Amino acid sequence: MRVVPLTPDLWPALEALFGKQGACMGCWCMYWRLPRKDWDAARGAKAKAMFKRRVAQDAPPGVLAFDGDVAVGWLQIGPRADTPQWNGARRVSAPMHDADVADERIWAATCFYVKSSARGQGVMDALLAGALKFAKKNGARVVEACPIDGRASAGAAYVGRVTTFERAGFKEIARRKENRPLMRLTLKR
Repeated sequence: MRVVPLTPDLWPALEALFGKQGACMGCWCMYWRLPRKDWDAARGAKAKAMFKRRVAQDAPPGVLAFDGDVAVGWLQIGPRADTPQWNGARRVSAPMHDADVADERIWAATCFYVKSSARGQGVMDALLAGALKFAKKNGARVVEACPIDGRASAGAAYVGRVTTFERAGFKEIARRKENRPLMRLTLKR
C-alpha cells in the first residue's frame, strides 16, 4: 500500500473513492471547514466544488492510500487552523490552549474514509503512518486527533479509532466525552 498527499492530479482517484455521494452523506471533507449552517447548505455538489478548489489552490489537505492504482482510503490532516469547526470551544476536539489554533505547527488528523471493500486490512494504520510522515515533512511539531474509543460503526469511526492512534504512539491529553479522547503525538520538540 502506498500513501501520498492529495494533489490536483490525484483528484480523479479521490472522486472515485468517495463516489457520487461524496463520502459521509455528501461531506466532501468540508464539515470541519465550514460553519454548520454553511455546511448544511453546501452538502453534495457545492461541497465537492469547494473541496476541489481547495485541493487545486492550497497545500494538500490530506493523504490518499492506494492499493495498486486504486485509492482505498483517505485521511484529512493539516494545521488546526484549516479546520475551524474542529476547534470549537464546545467540541470534544477543542484545543487545549486557544493559541494552538493559530500555531501552524499544530496539526489535526480529523477524519478518515476507507473503501468498504478495504476495511479491516490495515488501511487506517497505513494512512496514519503516511500522514505523520507528510506532517513532519511539512513542519508539523504536534499532531492531534479525537478518535472513537470502543465499539462503533464504520460510519461513526470516521474520526479514527483509539487503537489506531495508540499504535502510532499518540497519548491521551484530555477526555471531554466518555468515548472521545483528545490524543496527541509530538513529532518535534
